[in-house]
Amino acid sequence: MLIFALIGVASMLRRQATTTDYLVAGRSVPAWLAGLSAVATNNSGYMFIGMIGMTYSTGLSSVWLMIGWIAGDLMASLTIMKPLRQVSEMRNVHSFGGLLADWHGHGFIHLRRITGVLTILFLGAYAAAQLTAGSKALSVLFDWPLSTGALIGGGLVLLYSYSGGIRASIWTDAAQSFVMLGSMLILMMAAVQTAGTDASIPDALASVSPTYMQWFPGQGWSGALLFVGGWIAAGFGVAGQPHIVIRYMALDRVENLGRFRIYYYTWFTLFYAATIAVGLMARLLLPDAGSFDAELALPLLSQQLLPAPLVGLMLAGLFAATMSTADSLILSCAASFTRDLLPAHKPGYAATKLATVAVVIVALLLSLSGNQSVFALVLIAWGLLAAAFAPLLLVLALGWQPSEPVALLAMGCGVVTLLLWRWSGLGSVVYELLPALLVAFSVLVIDHRSATVSCREP
Repeated sequence: MLIFALIGVASMLRRQATTTDYLVAGRSVPAWLAGLSAVATNNSGYMFIGMIGMTYSTGLSSVWLMIGWIAGDLMASLTIMKPLRQVSEMRNVHSFGGLLADWHGHGFIHLRRITGVLTILFLGAYAAAQLTAGSKALSVLFDWPLSTGALIGGGLVLLYSYSGGIRASIWTDAAQSFVMLGSMLILMMAAVQTAGTDASIPDALASVSPTYMQWFPGQGWSGALLFVGGWIAAGFGVAGQPHIVIRYMALDRVENLGRFRIYYYTWFTLFYAATIAVGLMARLLLPDAGSFDAELALPLLSQQLLPAPLVGLMLAGLFAATMSTADSLILSCAASFTRDLLPAHKPGYAATKLATVAVVIVALLLSLSGNQSVFALVLIAWGLLAAAFAPLLLVLALGWQPSEPVALLAMGCGVVTLLLWRWSGLGSVVYELLPALLVAFSVLVIDHRSATVSCREP
């Protein structure tokens, strides 16, 4: 953990005291570094804590989260990210709100401010979930209060984010990505070796319950399609995540996007598959389902299978996952606060760093306020961001030019649909992001067709 912090602080050697360097690293990050940073940021404490807990509880059907999420993510990358990188440099924007508002040079001030508000609200909750994930692991391994892990994680993130900005975040993300993947693979191999022979493991998993090793939840083909479609929508929602999009904006050259994707998706697939395998093995080795929080399966399994140094490595990997996302979330909030809420004033470098401190404090307070499910918190925050921003980014990348009122209407319809779908209990039918994306996109399609018809009329 100290090495991670030192790597982040070392980024000061390359630092320039400008907001462009602090927020987008001068758009000079090489493909391998940007790719590893983006994938470590994407795979947060949600993977170590939430995803393993979900696989432990539901079984093999959780593999569709991996397949759907990566497929949707790739769709967003191929359709949106190249024009996004080009526009961000052409318009010289440093924040997500600035990107949306100035895509076609219109400078939509209301869109920018509302995007800033939504980014701060949703990413703040997301950052709190990361600090909660770290605190859960420490509470199991060291019997410390839940607040301790959140304070340690928040303090380390503040140390290097304040020192080097997004460059520090990207440097530490790359180092953290190796520890995250290495620790998960070590635990997976130890769990498989302990569980038995390769032949006996499938039979043992099948005996957990009649549905545990089914590929799809028992809802028929229509239910299976909705289930997979919901997770494809979740993956496509990467386009609405400011903390990940900023990695594309920081990439040195748009021509390097292909190399970026090779690093990103290779690591993503390996890590996701190992996470699901660990969740399944945990169900065999920790069979007392219902007697403990399933999101604690990883630290409990680590204690049971690994010697003390490797338990420390697992804890470092988990904290790496939480910090690699939390720092990006916090810096994105700081960018929104200084560049989007107050675009006319354009606060300088010092004010941006102070905003970073304020955001860390707020995220800590949210994390300390309750022991919410990391899986649920991340899915809600991810879904709200995606519903608000992904459809709009898609149509902008396609060259459409919605007016500011239409853009705001689409954002509002997406957010409201997601919340109503969730509150009505329909989330059991399909992940609420899918209908939210469809509704928001429909608003933009209707407007585009109306504008096209108007232009054709004599």
